[in-house]
Amino acid sequence: MPFDTVRIDRWLWAARFFKTRSLASTAVQGGHVQVNGVTCKASRKIHGEDVIILQRESYTWRVTVTGLAEKRGSATQAATLYQEDPASIQRRERQQEEHRAQYANQPAATRPDKKQRRQIIRFTKKEREG
Repeated sequence: MPFDTVRIDRWLWAARFFKTRSLASTAVQGGHVQVNGVTCKASRKIHGEDVIILQRESYTWRVTVTGLAEKRGSATQAATLYQEDPASIQRRERQQEEHRAQYANQPAATRPDKKQRRQIIRFTKKEREG
């Protein structure tokens, strides 16, 4: 059954931008979602061809609505609900590369081994004594 309009929070959940509908609703209420350049409420009805700008973490999506759904389906079905701007894709990929490069040289956080534990104990013991 095709729909003429769908609530923005429900559509964001169905299009798999958010894991739960309450997360989508919270993002909309927080002002992280714009429909046709205007910040909206979670109850805002969207139509086909609306332009949605969505900010999650440090990434921004600019998508055009190509389909409407009230229920969450498969990822392939969700991908048919919108068309992302080519400029938005490039910007997001560039941000991802920068993010990877920033954290590539950092060692993985692991638990201290036996030698490191002993050094930590010695160091903290000296601080308490002196």
